[in-house]
Amino acid sequence: MRMRGAGKLSLLLSIGVICAVFAVCRSTSSNPVPQSDQQYPQLIRSTQGRDLFRAYCASCHGSDGKGHGPAAGALKSEPPDLSLLARRNGGQFPSADVRRVITGDDVVVSHGSRQMPIWGPIFHQIEEDVDRGNVRLDNLVKYLESIQQK
Repeated sequence: MRMRGAGKLSLLLSIGVICAVFAVCRSTSSNPVPQSDQQYPQLIRSTQGRDLFRAYCASCHGSDGKGHGPAAGALKSEPPDLSLLARRNGGQFPSADVRRVITGDDVVVSHGSRQMPIWGPIFHQIEEDVDRGNVRLDNLVKYLESIQQK
């Protein structure tokens, strides 16, 4: 399956968002920012929720999901503690709401402009020959449910 003009543009824009996120992460560390796109981490092909979280979410939300990742200090607002989502929702994990935030379909107006990258479209564009975007989204949401504090 070959991508046409709009698909290629969408993919390039998505990769640009990822590069920007990694640049923020790297600027908060003592390591210099890479000078070429080839030095940035590549999109991961894994569909496992834990792998996706570590690759795309932990830089801001922390490896434990509590909001203390290496890039958190560079953000205008503190990333939420993702291990408390169920507790804040009356003990029920809000799967549909979480999915909408990841895909960019749900933006909390009181938070101002959206700082979190919209991963949903990116998850759909990793492979050229098959779309595993929904599998990645489902597995990431399930992983987030698995880290909820009791």
